[in-house]
Amino acid sequence: MDEALTPSEISEIEDEIARIDALLNPLANRRVDTSDPDYETKLRESRPMVEAGVEPEAQSSLRAVIALYAEGDDAVRAAVRALFNRYTSFRWAVHVPHEPTPESFRFRLLHFSALDQGPDARDELLGLRDLCAEAEQAGIDIAPMLAEIARLSSDVNRYGMGSTREFLLRAGGRIS
Repeated sequence: MDEALTPSEISEIEDEIARIDALLNPLANRRVDTSDPDYETKLRESRPMVEAGVEPEAQSSLRAVIALYAEGDDAVRAAVRALFNRYTSFRWAVHVPHEPTPESFRFRLLHFSALDQGPDARDELLGLRDLCAEAEQAGIDIAPMLAEIARLSSDVNRYGMGSTREFLLRAGGRIS
């Protein structure tokens, strides 16, 4: 990024994410009826962004915040991580469709990095494993992108399992 973001630019993005988060919150926190024999299928097939009527703007906001993360300095990346930590319904529900391409893989790695392990590092590690397997199956050379995104990632060991940077480096075979 050639110029630093102004506080008002960051504030505008946060305002939009906060608005979307508020609309998604009732869906993220609704009870799941585990006595329903089809509850797992219903969970898998749920589309909270569509149900809340925010899919286009939610995906646009995610793309914008991930672009900031990718182009920003350490302070901007820390601010983006804080947004995902603060707006948990947005974090839970908002994703963009992906394809087995290097660009999509890189975007998903940036998103993984920005989530900074989310509420459960174990879930994030499983997701990273699946993401890498999918990319390798598509013939994508994952190691260079894992190393690139690791350099942008937090080195804070949030849950005693290692940092997001370490997760990415391990996935790329750079550390054991």
